[in-house]
Order: sequence, then structure tokens, then C-alpha cells
Amino acid sequence: MNVFSFGLKRLVFLGFFTLCWSTGPTFAEIIELPGLDSAVEIIVDKWGVPHIYAESQHDVFFAQGFNAARDRLWQMDLWRRQGLGRLASVLGHRYVARDAANRLFLYRGDMEQEWFSYGPDAKSIATAFTKGINAYIEHLETTPRKLPPEFQLLNYQPERWAPEDVVRIRTHGLWRNATSEILRAQIICQHGLSAASLWKRLEPHREPTIPKGFDPCSIPEDVLDVYRLAKGPLSFRSYMEASTIENTELMASIGSNNWVVAPSRTRKGSAILANDPHRLHAVPSVRYAAHLIAPDINIVGAGEPTLPGISIGHNEDIAFGLTIFAMDQEDLYYYPLDPSNPYQYVHVGKPQPLRRIVESIEVRDAEPVTVSLEFTKHGPVVKRESERLYALRAGWLEPGMAPYFGSIAYMKSNNWGEFNDALKRWGGPAENHVYADTRGNIGYQPAGLFPRRENFDGLLPVPGDGQYEWNGFFDINVLPSEFNPDRGFIATANAMTLPADYPIDKYRIGFEWSSPWRQRRIENVLQRQRKHTLRNSIALQHDYQSVFAEQMLKLLPRRLPNEIKTIFEGWDAEMDARSSTASFFSIWYSRHLVPSLIETLFGNVTPVKSLSSSSVLELMQNRAYDELVITSLENAYKECVRLMGRYPERWHWGDLHAIRFEHPLYPFAEGLLKDSMELMSYPRGGSGNTTNSNGFFSRNLRVRSGASWRFVVDTGDWDSARMTNTPGQSGNPESPYYDNLLEDWANDRTFPLLFSRKRIEENAAFTINLVPSNKSTTE
Repeated sequence: MNVFSFGLKRLVFLGFFTLCWSTGPTFAEIIELPGLDSAVEIIVDKWGVPHIYAESQHDVFFAQGFNAARDRLWQMDLWRRQGLGRLASVLGHRYVARDAANRLFLYRGDMEQEWFSYGPDAKSIATAFTKGINAYIEHLETTPRKLPPEFQLLNYQPERWAPEDVVRIRTHGLWRNATSEILRAQIICQHGLSAASLWKRLEPHREPTIPKGFDPCSIPEDVLDVYRLAKGPLSFRSYMEASTIENTELMASIGSNNWVVAPSRTRKGSAILANDPHRLHAVPSVRYAAHLIAPDINIVGAGEPTLPGISIGHNEDIAFGLTIFAMDQEDLYYYPLDPSNPYQYVHVGKPQPLRRIVESIEVRDAEPVTVSLEFTKHGPVVKRESERLYALRAGWLEPGMAPYFGSIAYMKSNNWGEFNDALKRWGGPAENHVYADTRGNIGYQPAGLFPRRENFDGLLPVPGDGQYEWNGFFDINVLPSEFNPDRGFIATANAMTLPADYPIDKYRIGFEWSSPWRQRRIENVLQRQRKHTLRNSIALQHDYQSVFAEQMLKLLPRRLPNEIKTIFEGWDAEMDARSSTASFFSIWYSRHLVPSLIETLFGNVTPVKSLSSSSVLELMQNRAYDELVITSLENAYKECVRLMGRYPERWHWGDLHAIRFEHPLYPFAEGLLKDSMELMSYPRGGSGNTTNSNGFFSRNLRVRSGASWRFVVDTGDWDSARMTNTPGQSGNPESPYYDNLLEDWANDRTFPLLFSRKRIEENAAFTINLVPSNKSTTE
């Protein structure tokens, strides 16, 4: 479809909605709701960000839930059903296995302890939030025209929420240490310890210790199939069929950036904070922006739409951001089965009964299916063999580990001390938290629950015989922290941030960090800029300079073919979408050099599917590989000619490396609904190693991961904050806010994240007034 016809269809379809919903602040809708204590005003600005004004904490979180459902109900309902293991009830029998897998990883501990872990008002906040969601679902019963079209397409209705749903679901957290344990064991089995270090570089430097009695060749390949099924992104490969995505190279490109700059290094003399979390791209986005205003609450930013509160943003006193911190919170245990009883396993030489939970899974248009879930003392059983069991010990199944819900403790902090204390309630996922305040302070504190492994490193599966146990958990005070460092800035990008003298053998946090290239670029730029500005931070978030490519260029063989020399000549390693050399470099590295190195080192049949970028740099320094490098360059050149033509000056990285967001139900929609779901394709620069991260599959070069949300703010002027989301704030294809942010995001532009009432009113699109009714409280 050409751009003109695409745009025309969108205009025709959305014209009515644009007239109704975007005519300015004079348009207001009044909705009566049970469950509110007082009236609530929601001003939605022209970018689709809601600013929620309430007279109590209960009402502001109630309204947040109501409003999130207004924009994202199908996404939220699907997330809940997936996490609770209730997909088959609406999507059919192909989802039974996935439902069973997700039920295996639900939090099943004491709920009072769970709520207490987050703070004294956690339960009341979650209760108000879910009451708001339910109020919107009830509102749809009287206004069925507002029901999101996905429910109509799949012919089912949204389900009501319970407060416990917010915290019991754990499988959407970014944990993946267990998969590394298994792949490492497979590599060691086939190729030895040195091969494992080429695949994934451990930091601080470490060679995995093989546990006593462990045979790396004994682990079945499918041992984590149920784990992957529970945690994998949900897609619709064919109508009513579930599939998961597991791709090592793509997961390696998922990360985040954040930094804070002290007043001594900024032009205006106030602290600046920037954050852009990276995830697999989705429609709608995994982040949702909102502004919450009530007595003692004035917080704006973004979080996951299924959770109350704000995890990245600012209040009146402080700004806060986060990136993933590589903490190891998982271990795989194996045990012999009791030969006399298949429902007992042997632990510390004695038979122990399995804990068994029998559940019934409802199935659409079919009889319910009964499943048996099994647990050892360490956790859920993920694999049963004739003589052996495998179970996962997961920190994220402990109380207080609901992903991102811990932000309700710190989002109302007023200073560094309060913020730091609140992070003691943060369990997961482990994050690098950065901080800036109106007093000119900046700080850094990683947080997350991590186990005491006193005699093993967590890098390989271990026998469940009592030798390798977790001896409780460490507090965050053993983690590195910074407050107002002399250098005048702090930056994190998922790379190893432990000080050189950190006692890693005492506190075995984890060893699997992201590549250092984004972090190095950020630090290089911040070190060079003596008077940093908000515009500088925005530019750095959109930066395509590849430190990794710079290093690779230095190691190319001297005697290159002339056509290759010409391509690289004068290239500054910027991965711009219009760059011909960026396209050649990316195709060469991902589709020719790395596969050639793997085949040479390990043969055609190998569990090694990727190499650490640091390992590739080391191999490139060995001149014995020069012929391989030259051959791979020549083959890459031939492929570029085939893909883009004979003339390198006409090659553009963005022609291959493009993003096309797709609604998960787009292939099954028809007519106007299909037209409304359709989204434009845009060229993108960068890679997973650039600050402006755009991770891609090597098989097709299409962008699949990157910034799900961007945010920058000068603490001296809260209205200075800028953000971007994509493709829009709303998940409803029939809303004008479904894709209104996509073009700006694709062209590296931002828009204001407003804070003051004056600026909000100046940029208002419409208002929703929620007023209490005389009906009973929504449950």
C-alpha cells in the first residue's frame, strides 16, 4: 500500500473520532461511577497523556485503573489471562499447555507477607486500581459501543480483576538466568569450558565451576520448555494458535540506558535525568504515560499499564529512572526420583514428597482439562524424567517480587534518603536506579533480591542434594552505590558497573552483563560535555555512533579487496539509516563474520549460536583469522549487491533495517478494522550496540527491539520534560491516539511531558469527569 492511500484510509476512518475527541478542552465527558469518594477530573492532552486530578489517594489510583482500561483494556486483559493461566477459556484448546505453564509460576505464598513487602499502603493502592479497572468494564456494559474491537473480533468479554492479580503474576519479569545455565552446560558438554567463555563473557572474569557430581551432558535439551512457554511473548501464528519467540541474539540486544548529570556539569545549573528502557516492540507499547495528582501525590511518568503508580518519571522533588541490573535470581536443581514412589524425590539422601496442586483449566468450546502442578522444596518442577526431576529455584517467586510494583514505595519520596530506603522494598527485576532532585543531588543505587550462594556461582545447574542451597538473601547495602560523585555524572546501560575491588566471591550477584558499548558511548559523551543541556540528553538518546564498530574497524586486515576498502573509507562508525557502510557492516558482522567464526571454531552442529562481541574482537586480533575475515567480507559484499544493487552509494541501512509495528490481530482483521490497525513502516538506524538501540534479527534485519519509552527532564523546570512512546498511548485501533506518536518516534522526535496545570490546560484535548454514583462500591 502506498503512503497516500494508507494515509487517506486512516483519515477517512479516524475523521469522526478526531472531531469528537480532539477538538480542545471544551469537550468533556461526564461518567457516573460507583466506588469513588469524590469527583475526579482527567485532562487528556493532545498527545494522549492523561493528567488525573483527585481528592484522595484512593480516588487517584481508582481513576488510574479506570483510565488505563479506557486506553489499554484488551492488552491488560490479555496480560492478566496469560499470567493467571486463563487464555484457553477464551482462545481455545491450543492454549492449555501455556495456561498450565503460567500457573506453575504464579506466586503461591502468604498474601499478607506479600502485601507487607511493598509497604503499608500497597494493598489499598492495588485494590483501588483494580476497582477502577472493574468500573470501566462495568461502564462498557452500559456503553457497548466502547468495547475495544479485539474483544469483538475474538468474541469474548473482558474479565474483572482482583487486587491479587496485580502481584501474583510473575512471568512477565525480565529474568533469564536459567536459560543461560542450560545453554552453558550444553556448550561445555560439546566443546569445553573455553567455548562457553567465547559464547558469553563473564564479568568480573570467571571460569564456571562445575558442581560436584554434575555431568553437563546429562541435561535434556527440553528441560526448560515449560519455562519458555510461560515466559515467551504471546503471538498468534495462526488463528487461535499460540507460539513463543526465543532468540538469543535478540534478547542480547534488549536493555536500557539511563544517566544523571550534576548541576556542576549542566548549562542551567540544575540536575538532568534521562532514561530509555528497551524492550521487544509491541502494539501497544509495554509502557503507558500518566500523571497522578492528589493530596501528597504529584507524579508523572510511565509504568506498565497493568500496574498502579509510576516507575520512571518525577514528582515535585525528585526524578527517577531504571535499567536492568544483571543479578542472578534463578537456579536449576535436579534430583533422583524415589524408585519406590514416583511422587517422591530424594533430597539430602531422604525421600521427600512432592507438593502437588491439581487445577482445572477451562477451555472454550470444550471440556475442562485437569492438570497436576508439582513442586519440590526449591520450587516448580519444570521437567520430569523416568528417574530424575528438575525444578527451578527463583527469587522472583518470593514475597515482594512482583515486577515493577515496588515503584509504589519510591515514587512518593522527597529526597535521597527516602528514595534509598524505599528501594529496600524493591525486589524485581533487579535494576540500576538513578536519581536527581531539585536540590542538585544525583545518585545511583541498584536494587533487587539476590540469594546468598556461599559455595557455588549459579552458572550451571546443581544437584538438589543439599550441597548447593541458598542461605537467605542479601540486603541492598552490599550493592555498590553513588551519591554526588566527583565526576559529575552517573550512567548505566546494563553493562558491568561493579567497582574493581568489589568482593564478588563474597557477594555473587551475577556475571552475565550486557556488552559495554552503549555505556562507553554515553560516558564518553558526558565526559566531553562540560555544560550539558536537555537538548544534549535528547541527542544522546538518539545517537547512532557505534563504539563497537569503531573497535572492529581498527582490527580489519590490512590487505582488503579494493571494493571493501572503498566502502569503509572515511566511515566514522555512525549507524545512520542513510549510511551505506552501516548496512554493509551490519550484514557482514551478523550474517557472515560471526557464523563463519562459529563454524570454524565449533563445526556445523553446535549449540553455540552467537559469540560475545568482546570475544569477536579478541579473535579479530589474531592474524590467523585474516583469510576468514576477508572471505566473509567478500561474501557480505555479494549479498549486499543482491539485496541492494550494484552501486554501494545507493545502499541505505534503513532500507533493510526498518520497523513495522503490527497489531497482533492484524492478520485476522478485515475491512475498516484492518485498515485502522495497519501501521506504516519506517527506516531505522543503529543496532543493539548503539545508544539509540534498534536490535534486529540477523535473518531478516528487521527491527524488533528498542526504546519502548524515552524520558528526559531538567529538575530545575519540570515542564521541560520530554518523552516519546510508540505507536501511541492507546491500544485501541479506533482511537486517534493509537498511532499518533509513531511518526515522531520513528524520526527521533519528542514531545512535552507536561506537569503544571497551566501548561496542561493549554495543551488539553478533552476532559473526562468521573463523579461518584449512589451505587454500591465496585468489587
